[in-house]
Amino acid sequence: MKKKAILRVLAAAAILSIYSATTCADEMKPIKLLPPQTEGGKPLMQALKDRKSRRAFASKELPPQILSNLLWAACGINRPDSGGRTAPTAKNMQEIDIYVVKAEGVYLYDTKANALTPVLAGDIRALTGKQDFVKSAPINLIYVSDLLKMGGMSAQDTDFYAATDTGFVSENVYLYCSSAGLATVVRGRLDKAEIAKAMKLRPDQRVVLAQTVGYSEEK
Repeated sequence: MKKKAILRVLAAAAILSIYSATTCADEMKPIKLLPPQTEGGKPLMQALKDRKSRRAFASKELPPQILSNLLWAACGINRPDSGGRTAPTAKNMQEIDIYVVKAEGVYLYDTKANALTPVLAGDIRALTGKQDFVKSAPINLIYVSDLLKMGGMSAQDTDFYAATDTGFVSENVYLYCSSAGLATVVRGRLDKAEIAKAMKLRPDQRVVLAQTVGYSEEK
């Protein structure tokens, strides 16, 4: 009887945990990003000269303006009349989505609305990579390819173009971070199946790479 009672308590606790997580997710609100600042920063050649990977991050949050600038630089709309992006994609498929993993939860970058759409409540930063610094860095970007936007391509081509197009986005992040004095590193050491499950991605969505962004904490 004692064992059954313990099992009932554990089951009730599990249900309460699920309910609490769902409630938190429901309470998350979209974040309207500030208009990007498209002037200032280092000249391009200086940003290229200073571009490098860093693997020590302070836990300090990025200010709203910096986050807005970062995401716009990554793959924001720079030609409103056509919807063109700052990063190119094959056949203009625009199949790369950016998921922003923060301490309070996961958001999807909505380029058209210039906003962050809530996806998942809770801190899953530790799932975004094998390195210790991912757990406390303020921002981990997850690059996800949407295969529905790549219809008609062979599996080999979808893999190739998803990787290539993600590379363009990642390098834009590198250049912005170099210009703005931020630290960043792109990462392939992550359990893609685990993070896809945690973010409840569709079967036709594929995690490609991750990239950590924050202020440098030199060691």
